[in-house]
Amino acid sequence: MANTPSAKKATRKIARRTEINKNRRSRVRTYVRKVEEAIASGDKTAAEAAFLAAQPELMRAATKGVMHKNTASRKVSRLAKRVRSVQA
Repeated sequence: MANTPSAKKATRKIARRTEINKNRRSRVRTYVRKVEEAIASGDKTAAEAAFLAAQPELMRAATKGVMHKNTASRKVSRLAKRVRSVQA
């Protein structure tokens, strides 16, 4: 258990930041899931629209520190490849 005032404050800050990051991570997962569902259904226009919405969310998560920049770029790249492979 934290004893010093600075350690107690750090604990509060970490808890607050954890909640924010959970929300951001959940939001990213939702957008990615929408793209994957559109790909699975075979609807190219819906997949492209979902991808265009998901891409900025992934990059925003990277800039906010929720995920590493290379991880976000890799996910965007792989999603784009899968969207392109969908038959029109």
